[in-house]
Amino acid sequence: LLNMLCDIMADSCTSMVSDLYIYLSIIYLSIILSIYLSIHTVTLHHLKAGGSTFILKSTVAALGRPFCLGMLYDCRRDQLVPGLTLWDHEDLKNNIREKPQNYSDFEIIASESIEDKSQALKVEASLKASFLSGLVEVGGSAKYLNDKKASKDQARVTLQYKATTKFQELSMYHLGRGNVKHPYVFDKGIATHVVTAITYGAQAFFVFDRSVSEKEDHQDIQGNLKVMIKKIPGLAIEGEGSLNMEDKDIANVKEFSCRFHGDFSLQKPPSSFQDAVEVYQNLPTLMGVHGENTVPMRVWLLPLTVLDSTAAHLIRQISIRLVQGVQRVLEDFSELEMRYSDALRTATAHQFPQVGKKLKSFKQMCLLFKLEFQQNLAKKLQSIRGGGEEEAALAEILMKKQSSPFNSENLNVWMDCKEREISILKSFTNMMKNTKIIPSQNGLHEETLSAEHAVCFIFTSLGSAEPYLSALSNYLKVSIKPDDPQDPHAHDVEKEQWYLSKQVFDTLREKKGVSQHRVQDQPSGGF
Repeated sequence: LLNMLCDIMADSCTSMVSDLYIYLSIIYLSIILSIYLSIHTVTLHHLKAGGSTFILKSTVAALGRPFCLGMLYDCRRDQLVPGLTLWDHEDLKNNIREKPQNYSDFEIIASESIEDKSQALKVEASLKASFLSGLVEVGGSAKYLNDKKASKDQARVTLQYKATTKFQELSMYHLGRGNVKHPYVFDKGIATHVVTAITYGAQAFFVFDRSVSEKEDHQDIQGNLKVMIKKIPGLAIEGEGSLNMEDKDIANVKEFSCRFHGDFSLQKPPSSFQDAVEVYQNLPTLMGVHGENTVPMRVWLLPLTVLDSTAAHLIRQISIRLVQGVQRVLEDFSELEMRYSDALRTATAHQFPQVGKKLKSFKQMCLLFKLEFQQNLAKKLQSIRGGGEEEAALAEILMKKQSSPFNSENLNVWMDCKEREISILKSFTNMMKNTKIIPSQNGLHEETLSAEHAVCFIFTSLGSAEPYLSALSNYLKVSIKPDDPQDPHAHDVEKEQWYLSKQVFDTLREKKGVSQHRVQDQPSGGF
């Protein structure tokens, strides 16, 4: 449409020789352009103003942040600017237009990906980048974005309830030429946009989890969970407070746990399926008769450069391709966090402290790297949006991560090795029945002092140094560029594992058999 307008202007300038006609043509095109900008709903528009490019950001998700009409907003940091306004409080309260916007719906979410959670909350790519970097702190129902599965042995399905009640906007009394009461605010350079309209409502997420045992099929449990959650909007609580369900279904849902993230004030958050049904039924009432308990859901932003061309503005946005790259990095870390948390919870990790110690060290280094990655990301986002750097600066961060020892492939290979090691140790301990496992040298001394005969089977390789862990540690201590040569120990992770040595493994099996034979030959007083 912008190209079409430019063509029209060019034709007009050619055909209309009179200055009057040219002047009227420009006014006509300005009116069309204003209408186009006021009704256009795409999130980002690139316009020219005073020779420099700025971006018109039309709407953003509120995400539990305390927006109000007339509030200033800095899109470079995706943060509110409290305390300063362009109008007096009384001026803001008066002449606000309002219209009802009654709507409600529910949705079932069976995915745990950042992408699907963002879509549920209508978070566009740029705001998502700010959230992933830690620039945006969410509240209310948006805390759902931070709710992650603690274990891979966990089935999860989420029920989302969403409703809107009204739409409010500023009028030309506020936005008209000469109506800004405090124009000096433009000179501060601390904001890029002003809030001109808000949709109010509320939403809630009921997150249901169920543990999945080794004997159960994860997909079957997930499917069953989804079927039961879909029934909630149509369920009723009977007079005695019991669910109107078949006995087998009631027994089934007792295994579900529930966590609640919402924009509603509850006396007690639901923790069970039945609690969730009761809360869900009361959600429309909790918003208030006239919607007085609702919160901002979606916010419309107007660039300050529309009101004053000298105001600070958003120079460029982050491409979706790079946002997706950042998203993949953090999703990989989330998956890794589940894996090492599961490994640390195993009995084997407690029985063999050397294994647990390495896992804890690995966990701490991953968390530290992730934090540094997010901090660097936050700095680059602000700089790029403000025009201080090009997008290539963000691409370099992603490239540096990929070329580091912390690349996803190496991290996951190391976890594969630890999970295999735990599985092998578990297999050996299961075969050596009636054998006491002692985790420390001090514990061994105590046991040998109280026994007449003792046969010790010692796993000597568990405490061996792992060069890959050293490579991770060294990387965190120094600043390395993407094209710098990497520590050779950052690769070939599998070659370092003791159980892949045929000699060690054969010796292990042989001595396991010898120790079992000797234990059987000992009198009952030994162990």
